[in-house]
Amino acid sequence: MAAFELEKEFDKLDTSNMVMSPLVRSRLDETYALLSQQAQQTPRINRRKPSKLRRLALTTAAAGILAAGLFATAAVSPAMASSLKNIPVIGSIFSKIHGDIGLRIAGELGLTSTVNRTVSYEDVSLQVTETIYDGTRAAFVLNVTAPNLDSGTYNNGNKKMRLDQAIDNIFVTIDGKKQNGNIYYGSVGEDYPNTLVFELIADPTTAPDSFNASAAITLDGIDHEFTVDIPFKKTTDKTIQLSPNTLTASKDLSFSVSKVSVTPITTRLTTSIALTDAVTLTYKQERRLIGIGVAAFDDQGRRLPALNGEGIIEGNRLLFDRRFASQPGTSKYITVKPFVIRDSFNEDVQEDQFLQGLETRIELPAAN
Repeated sequence: MAAFELEKEFDKLDTSNMVMSPLVRSRLDETYALLSQQAQQTPRINRRKPSKLRRLALTTAAAGILAAGLFATAAVSPAMASSLKNIPVIGSIFSKIHGDIGLRIAGELGLTSTVNRTVSYEDVSLQVTETIYDGTRAAFVLNVTAPNLDSGTYNNGNKKMRLDQAIDNIFVTIDGKKQNGNIYYGSVGEDYPNTLVFELIADPTTAPDSFNASAAITLDGIDHEFTVDIPFKKTTDKTIQLSPNTLTASKDLSFSVSKVSVTPITTRLTTSIALTDAVTLTYKQERRLIGIGVAAFDDQGRRLPALNGEGIIEGNRLLFDRRFASQPGTSKYITVKPFVIRDSFNEDVQEDQFLQGLETRIELPAAN
């Protein structure tokens, strides 16, 4: 399977007491094992260069494509949210997703766009019915109809597998430009076993208000490429964009948060963890930094579960673009705390895992 197929799944989400399923735990173990292997391999770029870069990919807990919730800050006011909740939203598949509070609330609040794009080959059909786009995440639901698909179990002629495992390949172009990586997907859940959710990641600083995407998808055992055109339109106009450039230091480590982006659906943090007494990192030092996670909390002390992200080793530091799903409510600030990973990126962190002296608090203004 391709790298973008790293799956993420929560059996059940509870923001007050998160429980990780065995599937999620195994996937995360595989991811961190891969990162450790990468750290032991010879870098592709000359290590003598002080600006040495190494890209790392991380996929964390989720049911389906995405993982669990964060918080929404002031992106949707309480009055607006209350009004929207009184408007009946019929049939939004996003509102049925249990593993991603951000997408589920977006479906409940009507922050989705209804589309109808269907492509077929022989007796197999792929249909896109809904999209969500907030300037950071562009997600769409894809329903699959096939005679060899029954209640989420796909038969390729030789063996049976879950539908999300039957995606042999996917390529996406946006406004005619092919995208490399940053594509995540998985099952919606038991309510829609034959439906998948796909997520594309955009740069919120340059993302347009609308765009057209084309997804070319191949299924295991079918010698045909399904190409479906998908229009996206931003449905959230309340966004917080910050460049706090915070910096904390303790012993031989320093930690900073350089960018924060918050919408009703997604919260995004750009973080850096560095070894202050190093210029470039040894393999052991790289593994040490890769083994540091970041936990975020809202002003009520609720843990903000992570979605996914990518990292780059640059000189003596690990830069990471971290995405979180949003949940309803407002928060005046977020607290970001690095911790030593014992089990998985989204584990139930104990107090002794937090790296003392590196905690960072970021005040959040009202959404623009």
